[in-house]
Amino acid sequence: MRPSSLLFAAGLIAACSTARADEPAQAPATAPPAAAAPKSTLSLEDVRTFTAVFSLVKQGYVEDVSDQRLMQAAIRGLLADLDPHSEYLDGAQIEALNEDTTGSYAGLGIEVVPMEGVLRVIAPIDDTPAERAGIKAGDTILRIDGKPLSPDDLAGAIDRLRGKPGSEITLSILHEGHSVPVDVTLKREIIRVASVRGRLIEPGYAYLRISQFQAETGNDLRKRLTRLQTENGAPLKGAVLDLRSNPGGLVSAAVDVSDIFLDAGVVVTTRGRIKEAELSFSATPGDQLAGAPLVVLVDNGSASAAEIVAGALKDNHRALLMGRRTFGKGSVQTILPLDAEHAIKLTTARYYTPSGVSIQAQGIVPDIALSDLALTRRDAPPTPMLSERDLRNHLQGVDETIDLPAVEQDEEVQSDYALNEALNVLKGLALQRRPAPVEKKG
Repeated sequence: MRPSSLLFAAGLIAACSTARADEPAQAPATAPPAAAAPKSTLSLEDVRTFTAVFSLVKQGYVEDVSDQRLMQAAIRGLLADLDPHSEYLDGAQIEALNEDTTGSYAGLGIEVVPMEGVLRVIAPIDDTPAERAGIKAGDTILRIDGKPLSPDDLAGAIDRLRGKPGSEITLSILHEGHSVPVDVTLKREIIRVASVRGRLIEPGYAYLRISQFQAETGNDLRKRLTRLQTENGAPLKGAVLDLRSNPGGLVSAAVDVSDIFLDAGVVVTTRGRIKEAELSFSATPGDQLAGAPLVVLVDNGSASAAEIVAGALKDNHRALLMGRRTFGKGSVQTILPLDAEHAIKLTTARYYTPSGVSIQAQGIVPDIALSDLALTRRDAPPTPMLSERDLRNHLQGVDETIDLPAVEQDEEVQSDYALNEALNVLKGLALQRRPAPVEKKG
C-alpha cells in the first residue's frame, strides 16, 4: 500500500520525544508540548487491566509468546483502532513507503485500504498487473491465495500483496456491483509508474493523465505541457486533466500541480490539534495554459492528493469537474520516527479546500456528473450520408472540388465515454473564449 501523504514531519518530530535506538519502539514518553492538554489522564484501573490481560496471555496462550511480540501487537492495535490510515511501521514498511514515492517498487500496482474486515480497492495504477487484470476502484479483496483475510491482521494482508518479481498470487475479488467473487491470478513485477502522460487528442486540445503524485510529478507535467504546445504549433485551446483512479501521493506534488494552472489563490489548508499541522498553501503567478479552458475528470478512485487538486481547481473557478464523487480521503498522515527501524504513521490533520470545505468522508462533487458507461464501436461501418453534392444536376459549389481534411479521432476518445464527454464540453468552453469579432467602421 502506498502512502497517501507524507507531510509536516519536521515540525511534528521536533514536537515529539523519540525512543532510544536500543529500546523497543514505543510511543513517546511525553505528549507533544504544542498539543492541547489531554481531557483525562490514564487511570490506574486501566493500567491494571492492561497488565492483567498481558499476564493472562503470557501464562495461558496455547504457545509461548515473547514480551516484545506482545508489546508490538499492543502498539499496532492502539494505532489500528484510531482510523484506517494510522499504523505502526517496521523497517520493511518504511522502506516500502520510500520506494512508492519514487514510483518504483515490487508488487501488483494496487492501492487498497482496510475496511470492515476486508481490503477495499481505492485504485489500480496504470499499466500494472492489477490494472491489466481488470481490478477496479471499489472492488473488494476477500482472499489471498485461497486464505480468507483476518480482520485482525489486514496490515499483514497488505504486506502479502508485495513479493519477489515474477512470483504469482491469487486474489479472490468481488467486483463492485456483483454478488459472486472471482479468482484472479496475477504475477508480481517491478512497478515503475510514470506519473504523467499526455498527448494531443485533437489539434489544439491536450489530454493530460496523472496516475499518482510523486516527487517529480509537477516538473514532469510542466515539461509535458511544453512539448505538447510545441507539437501543436500554437497555444493550446484547452486541456483535459485525467485524475480518475488516482490514489494520491505526495501533498507537495498536488500543490505543485495545482499551481501550474493557477495564477493566485489558496490551494489547500490543513487543520489539526497542534500548531505544526495548521498550514496553508497558495498558488504563485503563472498559469501555463494561459487561462485556456480546463476540464478535470474524477471518479470514486480519485483520492487524497488527487482530491486536493480537484478541490483547488474547482473552488478557484479554474476548471470544470466531470465524473463521479471522489473517494473522500481528506486526512493528513505524518511519519514520526521512533528509532532507527521503527516509526508510526499518524493522522495529524484534515484537508480543507479553498472554500473551507473538508474533503474527509465527503469527497469532491463534480460540476457535471457522469454515469459509469462505456462507448462501443458499431458492428458495421455507418452508411455514407447523402449530401447536396451527391444529387444529380446539383448546382456547382465554388470549392466543391476541394476535399476538406477529415479530423483524426483519437482512439481512446472513441472508446472512453467520460473522456469523449469531457472533450465535447472543452470545445464548448473554448468557443465561448473566442474573442468577439471586430466591427468594421464604415
